[in-house]
Amino acid sequence: MDKTIKVGIVGATGYTGSELLRLLANRSDVEITAITSRTEAGKSVTELFPFLRGFLDDLKFSSPDAADLTVCDFVFFATPHGVAMNAARELVSKGVRIIDLAADFRLKDAEEFKRWYKLDHACPELLAEAVYGQPETMREAMKTARVVGMAGCYPTSIELGLAPLMAYEKAHPGTFDLTSIIADSKSGISGAGKKASVSLIAAENIDNFHAYGVAGHRHGPEIEQQLRLLSGNKDLRLTFVPHLLPVIRGIHSTIYLRFSKPGTELDVQTLFEKRYADEPFVDVMPAGSTPETRSVRGSNFARIAVHRPQGGDLLVILVVEDNLVKGAAGQAVQAMNLMAGIDEKTGLYRPATTP
Repeated sequence: MDKTIKVGIVGATGYTGSELLRLLANRSDVEITAITSRTEAGKSVTELFPFLRGFLDDLKFSSPDAADLTVCDFVFFATPHGVAMNAARELVSKGVRIIDLAADFRLKDAEEFKRWYKLDHACPELLAEAVYGQPETMREAMKTARVVGMAGCYPTSIELGLAPLMAYEKAHPGTFDLTSIIADSKSGISGAGKKASVSLIAAENIDNFHAYGVAGHRHGPEIEQQLRLLSGNKDLRLTFVPHLLPVIRGIHSTIYLRFSKPGTELDVQTLFEKRYADEPFVDVMPAGSTPETRSVRGSNFARIAVHRPQGGDLLVILVVEDNLVKGAAGQAVQAMNLMAGIDEKTGLYRPATTP
């Protein structure tokens, strides 16, 4: 695509929306033609986000009802669940391609979606054709998609951590015990969004650490759906336990997967290195490494380390990512790049910020 990419962003006042603006602000090949907010309509973007002064000085929020999103090539929905599906049919009919950062187009089963999100799906026909937005595992399908439902933040880390092993399982069925996968994941507070809540204030989180959603979390069925696709095993089961870290950004997932037979010989380090050798945003670290969340802060990278403690039958995979970038806005921009037919690294290939 040689022409300027016209982009609209619905719901840009939240953390993922502002991160989209940051990542697109200095793209000479992108024109942000519409940015909507019910609460901030009429305000300058730089009034709400001073860090964008000098980049988006002329851009103003408009009411969702007044914005003409049909002139866009792509529309990002950085909105609560249930918004994108109500706008999708009309936009797609006008040739607009949709990238939804919420969950409206992640789960392929409308009843499963209703069970976890308590909403009837507004356009099941688009749900059926929507492509799951995880570039490293769904790249080719994403390129031609009209609707992409971006992978969640936790699911991205877990799916990247298991993808090489699921591919091996598909080629060599029975290698792993897929009935008892465990993912122990931790996220920074920004993953809970910007809406005020007592449970998210500083005094409740600083010097504190806790699990939540242990009985069942809505990301669980999303992860299982994708792992079943990658492994070819419909009986795969995952126990997923999320935790809230007293940090702003970052996800750290520790994943446990056991071999089916004691003494199975497999060079898992080489398996991971070969699988991700050509992936620009996945870094397989040297054997014995333990990746840190600060090594990916503000970047679109995921870093992975794979361990086989004491040479036993249990694999331990460690994955870190920035929940707002690779887990949300960065991966969405990566998706747009693929869909637009340009280098997927465009505007994203930069190191993390430290300290």
